[in-house]
Amino acid sequence: MSVIDIGQSVVLGIVEGLTEFLPVSSTGHLKITEGLLGIPVGDQAVVGFTAVIQVGAIAAVLVYFFRDIARFAAAWGRGLVSAEARRERDYKFAWWVIAATVPIVVAGLLFQSLVKGPLASLWVVAVSLIAGSAVMWAADRFGTGKRGEADAALPDAMLVGGSQILALLFPGFSRSGATISTGLLRGLDRVAATRLSFFLSIPALTGAGLYELKDALGPGLDPIPLLVGTVVSFAVAYASIAWLLKFVARHTFTAFVVYRVIAGAVLLVLLGTGALHA
Repeated sequence: MSVIDIGQSVVLGIVEGLTEFLPVSSTGHLKITEGLLGIPVGDQAVVGFTAVIQVGAIAAVLVYFFRDIARFAAAWGRGLVSAEARRERDYKFAWWVIAATVPIVVAGLLFQSLVKGPLASLWVVAVSLIAGSAVMWAADRFGTGKRGEADAALPDAMLVGGSQILALLFPGFSRSGATISTGLLRGLDRVAATRLSFFLSIPALTGAGLYELKDALGPGLDPIPLLVGTVVSFAVAYASIAWLLKFVARHTFTAFVVYRVIAGAVLLVLLGTGALHA
């Protein structure tokens, strides 16, 4: 019997698609949803399932930003054979994305047992939701927002990429929340910080999904619910990306900060009263 049925996969796909790129923590919301649905959060097949449906969300980024990605890839290819092309900003940016992915890959390999063990607790999710809110508030409050996407440089990419480690170690902190906040603290405007967050998510999330595929297709999980969850995740994530880019152009992240604090507090109450198990 499958650990996750089709109905549950639809719900999880919607949650993943909605929360992967919004700064509210997809991992945290997936774990909460799995707990409410009675799905064993610590089961390796479930861990694999959540990682693979993230590929649906990352596919949405690939489609949404296809022209940008194709431009970066073409510039990178030209730069490999032409010294003149290596002076192009797009060529440099492609290398920045590669370099900025290294810290999260190393951290993922070093701390895998912690991430899948003690740090997978819903208690960690609850505290991280609230702690991440404080970081987002500070970034929104003190970030100057005077630098556009064209002003971003290698140090920005490395710091933003490295901040993904916070979300890896503390589910609930939010990968997008950490990366966007770092971009804001570096002085980037909200749109530039959000777009940089999207581009840097592609290698990390794709790698995580492919790595976990062996567990997702192992015993205890039917591939049909996995496919359904991934397709739903793609469709919802695509809509979420379009909405978020329009939202950040005109609004601060205050609404997300308030939501995260409330969600974290409610989760602490549920865990403390025994209504939900960690």
